[in-house]
Amino acid sequence: MKITTRLKLAELLCLAVALIIGAMLVATTLQMRHELRKNEAAGSILQAVTSLRYLSLEYALRHESRTHAQWRLRKDSLQQELEATHVFDDGAEVGIQRGLESQLEGVARHFDELLSIQRELQGAPERRDVLGELESRVHGQIANKTQNMIADAEELAERSRAGVLAAQQAANLVTLAFGGLLSAIVVGSIVMTIRSVAKPLERLRQGTIVVGAGQLDFTLGVTTDDEIGDLARAFDGMTEKLRQTTVSRDDLAQANAALQAEAGVRRQAEQKVTAQLVRLNLLHQITRSIGERQDLRSIFQVLVRSLEDQLPADFGCVCLYDKEKRELIVSSVGLRSESLSMSLAMTETSHVPVDENGLSRCLRGELVYEPDITQATFPFPKRLAQGALSSLVLAPLLVDNTVFGVLVVARHAVHSFSSGECEFLRQLSEHVGLAAKQAQLYGDLQKAYDDLRQTQQSVTQQERLRALGQMASGIAHDINNAISPVALYTESLLETERNLSPNGRNCLQIIERAIDDVAATVARMREFYRQREPQLSLSTVNVNTLIPHVVDLTRARWSDMPQQRGVVIEMRKELETGLPAILGVDGEIREALTNLIFNAVDAMPEGGTLTLRTRSVAAAPGQDSGQVLLEVSDTGIGMDEATQRRCLEPFFTTKGDRGTGLGLAGVYGMVERHGGKIAIESAPQRGTTVRLSFRSPLAPPPVPVVADPNTAPPRFRILVVDDDPTVLTSVRDILLRDGHDVVAADGGQKGIELFTAAQSGEVPFALVITDLGMPYVDGRRVAEAIKNLAPATPVLLLTGWGQRLIPDSDANPVNVDYVLSKPPKLRELREVLSKIGATHPSPA
Repeated sequence: MKITTRLKLAELLCLAVALIIGAMLVATTLQMRHELRKNEAAGSILQAVTSLRYLSLEYALRHESRTHAQWRLRKDSLQQELEATHVFDDGAEVGIQRGLESQLEGVARHFDELLSIQRELQGAPERRDVLGELESRVHGQIANKTQNMIADAEELAERSRAGVLAAQQAANLVTLAFGGLLSAIVVGSIVMTIRSVAKPLERLRQGTIVVGAGQLDFTLGVTTDDEIGDLARAFDGMTEKLRQTTVSRDDLAQANAALQAEAGVRRQAEQKVTAQLVRLNLLHQITRSIGERQDLRSIFQVLVRSLEDQLPADFGCVCLYDKEKRELIVSSVGLRSESLSMSLAMTETSHVPVDENGLSRCLRGELVYEPDITQATFPFPKRLAQGALSSLVLAPLLVDNTVFGVLVVARHAVHSFSSGECEFLRQLSEHVGLAAKQAQLYGDLQKAYDDLRQTQQSVTQQERLRALGQMASGIAHDINNAISPVALYTESLLETERNLSPNGRNCLQIIERAIDDVAATVARMREFYRQREPQLSLSTVNVNTLIPHVVDLTRARWSDMPQQRGVVIEMRKELETGLPAILGVDGEIREALTNLIFNAVDAMPEGGTLTLRTRSVAAAPGQDSGQVLLEVSDTGIGMDEATQRRCLEPFFTTKGDRGTGLGLAGVYGMVERHGGKIAIESAPQRGTTVRLSFRSPLAPPPVPVVADPNTAPPRFRILVVDDDPTVLTSVRDILLRDGHDVVAADGGQKGIELFTAAQSGEVPFALVITDLGMPYVDGRRVAEAIKNLAPATPVLLLTGWGQRLIPDSDANPVNVDYVLSKPPKLRELREVLSKIGATHPSPA
């Protein structure tokens, strides 16, 4: 019998035994599960009977309705469970189950009797003794029956546990018996196979050794009918054929040499194909790498380093061609070639003249290969030969058929570049040219995009500033109207009230300066989007004198308000003695300093130190002015780099709804108008220092001659027209105090009517003062009507928008002789009246 047949029979036998074992295990498993279900049912019944007994005893002791209800529920659930359980199949178990059901019915009857006895006790208390004795007997019967039920339930559980153990023992016996049988079959099969296979195989092994040694007359002599016998007979047949076909050793050597020669040719072809594939892969890698980059320098770096590492090359660089100077400029040198490039004087940015041999041919678009440059006479190959380089390849880099550079690759060995490598470098240079063209297009596109983005930002900035100008023109009138009475009355009090206390006069002067700052702020609103106008006159300003005024003006913000929150801000003044004066507008500088103090206070919510510092820098040789530095430093939260880059933009704020974004923007505008500079030094949690730099002229400007403000102008009969009653009243009172005859009109139409009536009367008006912005009939229409009735009558226009905010042009409006901005100053008003008196002498 063959070995495979025996093994198959053993396999079938093992499979049959395994199936029998599986079937027996399934049967015993099912039996065990059945016994476990019986055990679970018996345990549940035992638990229910025990609970029923406990509830019976509790009711006997307490007679509570809650216990009665629980007893009923437990009895019903136990009865349902006994009726629904069908897992008990043994006759004794079924008998116990039926007994439990009958006993449960008896317990229920006794419990009903107990309930009836309870009701009789409640209805006939005189029978308490008899009924009590009867109740005790019923309790005893319930206890006995429930105890019997517990015993039966325990017996039922014990029988189920015994069934589980029996099923487990049966499963173990089946597993052991059939497992032993299966093991015996496997061991027998293995022993039989070894005995029938091992000895013949050993005989076969010895035969192969003998035949391999050249003894072709050897035979195994195995006569079995199995596979080993077939193998032995085939081996004997093989030795017989070898004896018949064996040739001489010379023929065998010749055949072997031919095979080796053919194998060598094939290996060379395979090496060429492998090298070509490697170069193609390298070309793909370099092309992909340079395609991911958008600048020439990084493209050249990837190109040269990849060639050094993977071609490989001993020296590599990329040179850009300067057509005008006819020379090459080294743009990129490989990392491994840096030391060699220094000895060859070919570091980056080095210049290489174009010779008449290799370089000139390469610049015409040809790939140049010099297999041996050791004996070269031309300058460029000779320079490379000085660095022990012997072979050279120059590949042109072309864009639109124009050479813009040269790829230089060299090795130490002579004739070290194959034709395949030269072709690879030619293809690579074409790809680099395309990548360079792409980088150029990308750079042009990026530049166009940057220009477009800058233009867009400029347009957006102009739109913001235009919006600011529109808002400024809308609110300026109302602000100036509101502060005009305060300004006039404050100036008048300072001028007329000689008995003011020093503190009162100082307070009025602070109010006057604050009003001037507000007026200057409103007047400068459009300077966010317009350059400084010619009429802005500069005067000498002593910054050291200005700082105490600002400190007093802002004291409430940096001292009083923080102290209300329990926060202390220390104000320090470090003022340089003998500080030179600067040219500027004191109101603008005072307002900028105020904004900086407010920002510093906001940056110190937990308190800190606020320092105002001034110092001067002497003029350098050749300069006509020195520098005056004004610094505002705080120890607050500071700013990060992103905030510093945008903090001077209009409307940019980090204060949320509390900020307008115009504080530092206004400071920046003031510095620009004064020809100065602003610098900000800040870091998170390290405070901020804002440094303003102003020019300090070597010679002070001439002081303009100003008329004495106390000189009384001529007396006039004046018509004052304004729709704001407070402004109208304050202007009238001031003019009356100077001795003028004043008539007030609270609107444009009424002013025209009063002027018309006066013209037809005996005493006409010598001067008309009118507001610009009024409802229905504005100041322009009033001036037009006045000039139509009396062309010689001068018209003074008071505008809440300010003179610099008059639209269309900087000239006075038509039919208007003089323009004053609100809030008007007594000095300015008297100067205008003096000019009118000099040109139109019409005293009242």
